[in-house]
Amino acid sequence: MPDLLRAVWDEPRPSRPPARVWRDWALAGLLVPAAVLEGGLRPDVPWRALSVVLTVGLVPTLLWRRTRPAPMVAIAFGACGLAGLLTSGEPPGLDTLVYLMLLPYALFRWGSGRAIVLGVTVIVAKVGLSAVVDETGAGDAVAGFAFLSSSMALGVALRYRAGTRARALDRAKLLERERLARDLHDTVAHHVSAIAIRAQAGLATSEADPRAAAEALRLIETEASRTLAEMRGIVRVLRRDEPADLAPSPHLADLRRLASHGEAGPAVDVELSGDLDDVSPAVGAAIFRLAQESVTNARRHARDATRIEVHVTADETSVRLWVSDDGDTGLVRPAASQGYGLRGMTERAGLLGGTCEAGPGPERGWTVTAVLPRAEWTS
Repeated sequence: MPDLLRAVWDEPRPSRPPARVWRDWALAGLLVPAAVLEGGLRPDVPWRALSVVLTVGLVPTLLWRRTRPAPMVAIAFGACGLAGLLTSGEPPGLDTLVYLMLLPYALFRWGSGRAIVLGVTVIVAKVGLSAVVDETGAGDAVAGFAFLSSSMALGVALRYRAGTRARALDRAKLLERERLARDLHDTVAHHVSAIAIRAQAGLATSEADPRAAAEALRLIETEASRTLAEMRGIVRVLRRDEPADLAPSPHLADLRRLASHGEAGPAVDVELSGDLDDVSPAVGAAIFRLAQESVTNARRHARDATRIEVHVTADETSVRLWVSDDGDTGLVRPAASQGYGLRGMTERAGLLGGTCEAGPGPERGWTVTAVLPRAEWTS
């Protein structure tokens, strides 16, 4: 049990809690007039002026409920408990005060472990004080605490769900880094082999033709510079120690393997244009991976699609990929919510200094576009 309490106490708060958004201001703008109207029109309001002031005065706590959940809980529930002590009989408050249920939810959704413990202490103290001072029945006290607990439970559930999704997305990014590191490893092996061959040729011709030996040295220098750049890339993207897949890295020419006609599912057309001969092997492998993932997603999620088109073009500075299908756009694809596959694709393109985007096509279907620099990648 002490270990569990220590784990809860040391739990960090979720990263990047959203600050105030337009919905918060809209909610505050609705609650203030609602509280004033209820206080003026409802005949059985206890301590009318104090109830209206209390309800309206605590509305700003909603604006800081995500970034400062524990202080907002302490202010709101502490003020309600203090108001009950200063009055006799029925405690002041309006039905509009139900918005305070958002505070326990925000506490468990966005607060750290210490903030949750402190906030729950304040809430339990307030509920217990109300049961004693206001002579609330046991049934009402249990019902009120159950209502608060449901708000807390919802916060815990959504926090766990968000954490699970974040970990899955991080894993997708790390796996993509591993694949890219393996592709870079193959490129490095190619450069090292070229260096060895050039060195052997230079040694063999050094006595008979010194100029050929000098040319071999210049080529060795070029290959060594490329190898150093690729090695730096491996160091930068490799983040895990799991064994890498030993299958050979794909190339731009392998894109034609994606084409299919007459098979189950939509037909796949592949078109390559431009100068693709001296594209960096790492960029070529990345273009193939992005196209392969895009075609796979289209086959799985493109409803009523009959054709998938893959176009790759290259100019002097970049290589562009365009994948589209003619499926039904009536349903939202998983990629629209930044699914794990798209996150991995975006991660790979970003690591190579490029971009990758996906969204509905101009007329039908889904379109994936990627732009990568064609030059050798440097750190």
